[in-house]
Amino acid sequence: MALAAPCWSDTPPKDVGAQVLGEPMPAAPTDTPSWTKWFNPATAPFIPVPLISADPNSGLTLGVIPTWVTTDDKNDVSRIVAPDVLYNPNFGFGVHARVFSFSSADEQWSMVAGIKERVEREFDGEYQIGRSREDRWSINYSLIYDRDGTTRFFGIGNRTRERAQTNYTDQQDLAQVQVGLNLSHTWQILYTVHLQVVDVLPGTLGGVPSIQTRFPGTLGTDQQLLNRVSLVYDTRDDLTVPTRGVAWVAYVGAAAKGGLINDSSYSEAGIDGRGIWPLALDSVLAAHVSLRYLPTVRDAPFWALSSIGGGQSVVGGEQPLRGFGAGRFYDRNSFSTTVELRHKAFTFDAVTTKLDVEIAPFVDLGRVFSRTSTNPLDHLHTVGGVGFRGIARPFVVGYVDVGYGKDGAAVFTGLNYPF
Repeated sequence: MALAAPCWSDTPPKDVGAQVLGEPMPAAPTDTPSWTKWFNPATAPFIPVPLISADPNSGLTLGVIPTWVTTDDKNDVSRIVAPDVLYNPNFGFGVHARVFSFSSADEQWSMVAGIKERVEREFDGEYQIGRSREDRWSINYSLIYDRDGTTRFFGIGNRTRERAQTNYTDQQDLAQVQVGLNLSHTWQILYTVHLQVVDVLPGTLGGVPSIQTRFPGTLGTDQQLLNRVSLVYDTRDDLTVPTRGVAWVAYVGAAAKGGLINDSSYSEAGIDGRGIWPLALDSVLAAHVSLRYLPTVRDAPFWALSSIGGGQSVVGGEQPLRGFGAGRFYDRNSFSTTVELRHKAFTFDAVTTKLDVEIAPFVDLGRVFSRTSTNPLDHLHTVGGVGFRGIARPFVVGYVDVGYGKDGAAVFTGLNYPF
């Protein structure tokens, strides 16, 4: 997150005598090196955003993200171009290309592609239309290819030990379409079809056992086709940077190998809720709760089970526990809840737009469990921490969240709020 340097004038004082005699005005001496313009948002050709990431799975990644921001006539962000150059000791040097286009509050698209010297590759494309739910239909298309060498597996259950940690290479192809029938601005029926092909490959990280050495039979390729129907109730005043309102999603679904509902299918049912309540000027209380059950599980791979860990919430998927890496705990069912206080600390000018800096202390609680009869509030994992967010309204939130749990500290960076 880059902060604006002080802006000063480099116009020399007028030389009255030189003007009277018609002589050329002498150049004013300056001791300011020319390279300093790169670090002043008022004069830099782009915003040089430092890249510093240290999450528990990836380790330390360092780099720079030269960021070009385009705004409309209202000074709202309409496009961001943000490539990067980075270095990670596990995978070497890498580059990414990123484009985020915000045509309107109703239509947005993004594309991210990246490659590192070793193992890791990624592509993520998304297109959304009807986000504001003013028309009858809302549609979201997603296409993802990701080869991730950092993923971990500790076994199944809520009490898996850190010493059971293994590493695997997660290679997945994902195509998803979501179609929403907007009954009103508040109520929506959402249908999701989600085709995912996952290859669990041997790990490549030094010092961490590969997954098959401790969990035989986990390697291989699985294909899952998920069909889900959700009932959505949403009164938030904004989808990206809400300041008030609640959103509830109740869903049921079924998935199967080979693309058909068959004996190897699993079923799911769950509820996801989030709320934003203003407390004072520039401060809101934000809360999230998620409960997911898999009533039938005949032959689901471990990665399709419910999980908690990492820095983001996905409806019907992984839930945040920001003192642990992504996928830290797996089991049939999961419960997660978060409370955070979001306070705008200050605002500054960044090139053509204004950037709000927000500080958000938070508490995450969660667990996984195998039996439906289990009390989801027992034996919760607890994480406390603080988030730092840079907000370019109305469409962009960048975050650095620092949490601490029983495995130690964890740092997560990325885009959008955790929920």
